[in-house]
Amino acid sequence: MNWPICIKQFEEYLKLEKSLSGHSVEAYRRDIRKLTEFLDIKMLQVAPENITPAILRDFLEWIGELGMTAHSQARTLSGIRAFYKFLIMEDMVHADPTDTIEAPELSRKLPDTLHFHEIEQLLNAIDLSTPEGTRNRAMLETLYSSGLRVSELLDLKISHLYEDMGFLKVAGKGDKERLVPVGRDALKHIKLYREGIRCHLTIKKGHEDILFLNRRGARMTRVMVFTIIKDLTAKAGIQKTVSPHTFRHSFATHLIEGGADLRAVQEMLGHESITTTEIYTHLDRDYLKQVIKDYHPRS
Repeated sequence: MNWPICIKQFEEYLKLEKSLSGHSVEAYRRDIRKLTEFLDIKMLQVAPENITPAILRDFLEWIGELGMTAHSQARTLSGIRAFYKFLIMEDMVHADPTDTIEAPELSRKLPDTLHFHEIEQLLNAIDLSTPEGTRNRAMLETLYSSGLRVSELLDLKISHLYEDMGFLKVAGKGDKERLVPVGRDALKHIKLYREGIRCHLTIKKGHEDILFLNRRGARMTRVMVFTIIKDLTAKAGIQKTVSPHTFRHSFATHLIEGGADLRAVQEMLGHESITTTEIYTHLDRDYLKQVIKDYHPRS
């Protein structure tokens, strides 16, 4: 049994049975490729079924020495674990070498957020006299209103916009769809963009249903959205590193601070595990501590 055959079968399993996107499959492929590169460099002629926990520990130490962060090491190990679970399920190996391997300890970094007045500063910095400005206001209102990932924003379809109900249908990670509420302000600016700007574009074939388009009538890129937000941040005089994901973090944090149920926020963000959403409760606790510090007479 050799590596290329095992990897090929694993990829087919991820695509056909797990219905993962091409990006997700490629991420798993990269994880396993790192391990095979390590074996080549160390001149270890070891088949998948002969990998041992000791080899995996050496591998993790090696990628750590190369400068890979603890988070990236844990992600790589997770991919290799999934690979071996598949091999055991298919009866291609009889023991899982990852069983006794502990992932590097991760420090949980709290995400950067914007205060509501900073969100307003950014939005007010947009020049609404230009076609791009009208589109950008609609995009950023949607990001903040619904907590979308940038990929979800760029893939957003007109046919998935239910204005009368106040919902968006979003295709998230692994092409899993979910319904997300969208606010009145976002809907107002989407309408202004569609009726005043988008309807005048010459739309490229295959992009007819994509909501947000560039001036050439094609789907926008991640780089474009990052650049728009970076320029607006500088224009608004905000001294923070702001990205599309900052709007998502701010959306979740402001909901939690306002008393929203954690599981409701999990559903809206499209988190598979509530543990991922729980990071926002840490932000909430910091906020509460600050409130006590600022306003309690005994603080």
